[in-house]
Amino acid sequence: MPELIETLADDAIQLLAELIQTPSFSREEDQTADLIFRFLALRGALTRRDKNNVWAVSRYFNPAKPTILLNSHHDTVKPGTTWTADPFGGTVEGDKLTGLGSNDAGAAAVSLLATFLYFHTRPDLPYNLICAITAEEEVSGADGIRRLLPLLPTIALGIVGEPTQMGLAIAEKGLVVLDCVAHGRTGHAARDEGENALYKAMTDIEWLRHYQFPEVSALLGPVKMTVTQILAGSQHNVVPDRCQFVVDVRTNEFYSNEAVVQMVQQHVQADVVPRSTHLNSSRIAPAHPIVRKAAALGHTAFGSATLSDQSMMPFDTVKMGPGDSARSHTPDEYILLSEVRAGIKGYIELLEGFRFEEYENLG
Repeated sequence: MPELIETLADDAIQLLAELIQTPSFSREEDQTADLIFRFLALRGALTRRDKNNVWAVSRYFNPAKPTILLNSHHDTVKPGTTWTADPFGGTVEGDKLTGLGSNDAGAAAVSLLATFLYFHTRPDLPYNLICAITAEEEVSGADGIRRLLPLLPTIALGIVGEPTQMGLAIAEKGLVVLDCVAHGRTGHAARDEGENALYKAMTDIEWLRHYQFPEVSALLGPVKMTVTQILAGSQHNVVPDRCQFVVDVRTNEFYSNEAVVQMVQQHVQADVVPRSTHLNSSRIAPAHPIVRKAAALGHTAFGSATLSDQSMMPFDTVKMGPGDSARSHTPDEYILLSEVRAGIKGYIELLEGFRFEEYENLG
């Protein structure tokens, strides 16, 4: 089997270079979807596609067995102006592959594809495998994982590929963005008249700045509310009758996004409207066998402050992959080829011999 793993790793690295050389901004991933579909189909995988989401199902799929979803994304952000390398070059220098999406999350995506191909024709697996490389993760779009999940069978466990240095994220903070509007009444700034919406907003912002939600997560810490934008006033001598501000809220597993929105609405004067509430926090039980297996293999468990498609999966999930989150969305983004090879090896070790029964027997 080591020869098979080496061949799969070589093929995965070649695919990663091709993906980098093919622009795949969010909602514009059709060409990389073509590449991924072709990569799987040419290797005999049962491959399907919906819009720019590509997935494959293990050959001996059995509805009586639990199903594990291997998922990562193939869309990227747009490159900034401070790149010194070609973002679409996919150039290799020694062990280093540079290019947009190499680290986030191309390395994880191709590593999961290689892992799936390693297992997909095995009739003896105690679980089914589905590998899905999906679109629109960077914008939490409706045509990415949210669109795909209803098309899949029931999922027992998801392994989400993101750059974690192969650490195991067993919890992830959620996100809800609040658009707030404080209302007042115009008046002349030279006289004591009007009702200043900006001052009303400042009172609300002070509450948002200092309020502490009671439940603090051992893995994720407290719910964090940050006011990030504010807009008010039409000219210097008019008391503003409207002040808009935006709040970025990062939730822990103790609070749904809906509960946080209701709490804010009860305590501030402004109108509060969430942009969405579907990006919830997640957490898997520390006793779950995938967590135990990862620990036995030396993978460190942690809570992740960064958001991924894990937030939209209503089943047990972990987040794990080659690369370093600190390189994501940065100029001259890169991945080490050795990290890709180690990622494939790590995923295979995690799944080899894995069984759900241990968890079920815990009662």
